[in-house]
Amino acid sequence: MTKIDTTRPETVLPTPSHTVGPFYGHALPFPGGGDIAPLGHPDTIALQGYVYDGEGAPLPDAFVELWGADPDGRVPQVHGSMRRDPATGGFLGRNGVEFTGWGRVQTDADGHWSARTLRPGARGNSAPYLSVCVFARGLLVHLYTRIYLPGDEAALAADPLLERLDPARRATLIATDGPLGTYRFDIRLQGEGETVFLEFQ
Repeated sequence: MTKIDTTRPETVLPTPSHTVGPFYGHALPFPGGGDIAPLGHPDTIALQGYVYDGEGAPLPDAFVELWGADPDGRVPQVHGSMRRDPATGGFLGRNGVEFTGWGRVQTDADGHWSARTLRPGARGNSAPYLSVCVFARGLLVHLYTRIYLPGDEAALAADPLLERLDPARRATLIATDGPLGTYRFDIRLQGEGETVFLEFQ
């Protein structure tokens, strides 16, 4: 956009520069953000994947937030995902004992994210899943989705959300198995293979 000086019609002034946010790298990351499972817990699983834009390029500055029930399907009511040092106000990270079910991780320079958590139990008629919120540049409103874990095909087939989707779209919500308790879940913001995103009203 160009501003025109009406007092001197022959002069064209450039539009002033603007600083546009939000700046997700400021104040949002915290130590241990992806270490959701208590230290040494025997049922820890690892989730990892990439966040891709509409052209298939990885996003190096996205945030992925995860919420999940505990293995019994209960939503944790524990405080303490982000503890602060009372003297300095800096983040201390987690206490490593309580399971809060919540974590926040930033993608790295290659658009990769990873987290360690506990496999969630089923709640109601839904198959076990983790809730996900994605923040990224270019998104004026953050996006919500789910990560369903493979392994219980009957539960996945009966899930009220998944059964409403055609197979190709359904597959964008189900993580893939990796070695030794690891799962991969890529998030595609647009384009071919776009992840199914949810709208809450």
